[in-house]
Amino acid sequence: MTTTEMPAVSECTVTACSYNDHEGCHAFAITVSGSNGAADCGTFIPLSAKGGLPMIVSQVGACTRADCMHNQHLECTADAVRVGPGDADHAANCLTYTAR
Repeated sequence: MTTTEMPAVSECTVTACSYNDHEGCHAFAITVSGSNGAADCGTFIPLSAKGGLPMIVSQVGACTRADCMHNQHLECTADAVRVGPGDADHAANCLTYTAR
């Protein structure tokens, strides 16, 4: 898989993340991680300072949720992913996660 084949983060509605700007992710790539049924965005950073690149379409760089139907060899094969607020301790979740 090359960087041009990596799935894009098509939407991120987690406005508390430093990489979020106008419901878009500006990190070069995110990592999807998590446990206990949650597919967390491991790149979520809740700082007041904004980060990331101004003109970027973020991508999924890695996914440790091997139990997701889109995961092959710890890489995401979805066409695109959406990230949104999670429940309780999970501030940012991959909404595209689908258990096998």
